[in-house]
Amino acid sequence: MGATPPSKLSATSNAIVVTGARVHNLREVDVAIPRDALVAFTGVSGSGKSSLAFGTLYAEAQRRYFESVAPYARRLMSQVDIPDVDAIEGLPPAVALPQQRTAGSARSTVGSATSIGNVVRMLFSRVGTYPPGAEPLFAEDFSANTVQGACPRCHGIGQVYDVPLHLMVPDESLSIRDRALDAWPRAWHGKQLIDSLISLGYDIDIPWRDLPEEQRRWVLYTEESPQVPVFTDRGPAQVRKAVAAGVEPSYMSTFVGVKQYVLNTFAHSKSAKMREKAATFMVSVRCPLCDGRRLKPEALAVTFAGLDITEMAALPLADLSALLETVLTPSDSGSDAGGSAVPALAPEKQLAAQRLVDELRDRVSPIIELGLGYLSLDRSTPTLSSGELQRMRLATQVLSQLFGVMFVLDEPSAGLHPADGEALVRILRSLRDSGNTVFFVEHSLDVIRHADWIVDIGPGAGATGGEIVYSGPIDGLREAEHSQTRRYLFADDRSADRSPTPPPAAREPDGELVLTDVSRNNLRSVSVSIPLGCLTAVTGVSGSGKSSLVTQALPDLLQKSLSSEVDGSTIDASNGEQTGTTADPLFSAPTAETTGRASGPAGRVRRVVQVSQKPIGRTSRSNVATYTGLFDRVRALFAATPEARRRRYAASRFSFNLASGRCPTCKGEGTVEVELLFLPTVHAPCGTCGGTRYNPETLEIELHGHTIADVLALSVNDARVLFADDADVARHLDALLDVGLGYLPLGQSATELSGGEAQRVKLASELRRAQHGDTLYLLDEPTSGLHPSDTDRLLVHLQHLVDAGNTVVMVEHDMRVVAQADWVIDMGPGAGDLGGSVVAQGRPRSVASASGSTTASYLADALAAQ
Repeated sequence: MGATPPSKLSATSNAIVVTGARVHNLREVDVAIPRDALVAFTGVSGSGKSSLAFGTLYAEAQRRYFESVAPYARRLMSQVDIPDVDAIEGLPPAVALPQQRTAGSARSTVGSATSIGNVVRMLFSRVGTYPPGAEPLFAEDFSANTVQGACPRCHGIGQVYDVPLHLMVPDESLSIRDRALDAWPRAWHGKQLIDSLISLGYDIDIPWRDLPEEQRRWVLYTEESPQVPVFTDRGPAQVRKAVAAGVEPSYMSTFVGVKQYVLNTFAHSKSAKMREKAATFMVSVRCPLCDGRRLKPEALAVTFAGLDITEMAALPLADLSALLETVLTPSDSGSDAGGSAVPALAPEKQLAAQRLVDELRDRVSPIIELGLGYLSLDRSTPTLSSGELQRMRLATQVLSQLFGVMFVLDEPSAGLHPADGEALVRILRSLRDSGNTVFFVEHSLDVIRHADWIVDIGPGAGATGGEIVYSGPIDGLREAEHSQTRRYLFADDRSADRSPTPPPAAREPDGELVLTDVSRNNLRSVSVSIPLGCLTAVTGVSGSGKSSLVTQALPDLLQKSLSSEVDGSTIDASNGEQTGTTADPLFSAPTAETTGRASGPAGRVRRVVQVSQKPIGRTSRSNVATYTGLFDRVRALFAATPEARRRRYAASRFSFNLASGRCPTCKGEGTVEVELLFLPTVHAPCGTCGGTRYNPETLEIELHGHTIADVLALSVNDARVLFADDADVARHLDALLDVGLGYLPLGQSATELSGGEAQRVKLASELRRAQHGDTLYLLDEPTSGLHPSDTDRLLVHLQHLVDAGNTVVMVEHDMRVVAQADWVIDMGPGAGDLGGSVVAQGRPRSVASASGSTTASYLADALAAQ
């Protein structure tokens, strides 16, 4: 539509030329994109941006790289699918930084993911202060993930299992015969252990608390396993006489103490049921040897600047950087004054220390610049958001000093406050100025405006997208009449035909939730009021405490303080289940405690719904239709057809998860894996069912001329036409249409949805519910991953939720959205320990003029643009 002809650009400049790209919804795309430039890929959600940037350009660059790798090595590498494209010319080697939803194991930390931890361990090994007479340690000795460095008691986990007394003996008034020792097994083994105690002289018929303390401790905690004579069918008195007389016992029993029995069963039993039972008597406690610090004592005894390695790893990176500025300076070197706790060093150690400290400063600096100075090296990466992970990896790439590389980034501004976005742009420019090509899929208008070149894809989403609307210098987008992006990018240009959503009239609250003395993570005795029946936006820089307040502290306090008013538990709309899961107590990170209290009008909030950023499904069997509940109704309609009734097909027959209706070859997957040895495994349509998932008999049943497989292949838009006369199905579909998902196929796998699409599917599931005006919705950056036009559409429906009497509280960075809220709570003023306070609260215009608020100036600009 408005693309620069590939032949023209490639003839006049250094360019990447794509011909005939057909990945996903791309429609024979031809485009030329300059190298050594900042290139923004824009368009509405589902338009094909990621299909071009990641699915085509990055995938082809990776494929070419793998062709140069030994075949055996390829099998050890994660490979993406080979792109469906005719040709790509001028393609450099590539590095992709996608929005990852997973972040490694619980042992993965910021220090290990960025390799900064390696430098810190080397620093302590080479120039740390050792106790007198201690032997020098290697860098590996300072890692809890190595045999050399891990605490010998907890093996580097920091936690050990314990079996607390109150679980072993829940009722001290019971006797041993009456099962006072609740953690011991039932049935024959339990009777054997009790019979052993009779032979050992225990009175098993008096209350547990009346037994001598020494006896009680031995039974519970002994690690001995003595052989004890057992006499069956004899009372306690007869047993004692038999033991004293040396009578031959019925058999010899191996005694096991209560705690030892629980631990042994959990560790060694082959019965899953017995292991589960044992786990109910166990808790995780801090390792007594390392005090939860995971390292062996010799490593913990070494210090640098007065800190051991775990204390240094616990510092926010901003504080670590400040500490490094004070050590080994010419004025302080060799003294304990001026903040430097490093003693005088030999010349060769002084040189090593200086180089290591300089290296640490260089590695920490870009992470801080990207707004992540509140993170610490020991922060577990699974606790980071996808935006934080991507920025952390971006900072690492800056230090790599690569040249001539194509970086492909997926929404690098995700989760960023506008103030942090400025630092992001500086980092992207530094990559470009170092001789690299930087491609980024982006929705933030402020970041897009700094691009050298823009590739706008659309004009719509799904089947209505997949075309190049415009490719060229950013100012040229003004003339691309079919572009939805230009309407927002050039808001000052009247010719852009921009029709912003008019701000609603300010609502008056009908009550308020009052949170008092709230502490959680970096929140410290925060008190704040949340108006009911209003749309509230919680703002602040990354790490200021927004999510701690909205997604953690608020639901916790509602359950504690207003549990009698709220029906049921807090629900996470990502999975429809109560929050919290059962896990191995040793590897379950201790949950931060929320303190404080909440108060509010009786009966005003009866339901709390959290819409998180978690994906909505873990397998390809979960799809849009199944998640929203729409598929249940559709299957019931198929089962009600005359032919299905004649064959006695129930609704379950039309599920691809059950053997009765699904294809026996692919078992309802629709695809089969084809192993190509040294090439990536390919998922090909099943040869038996042709990808329909169902067996032939099931596909013989039709509804309105469509099989069940045909219905799953329909887009939401087309399905709305087909089921126009069914009110229940239409209600489900209308909810999906209301959040801009009309282009999605009903059978779209949940694992293939973008983050923005997944959030809107969750919201659609809520929108279809009958609104009673008594629900509190807690949203964590609901506009993340959304094009401004999609954001406007979503905001309309959030406003409708509030108009129905509900309350919406959302963490948000998009100032266009914040400007249309009824109430704003600004957290800060900084991140981490510098945040956790309410900087300002009130109507948007009030917060926009608040002093000391980083958000104020950006909100003021957004209000002025309305």
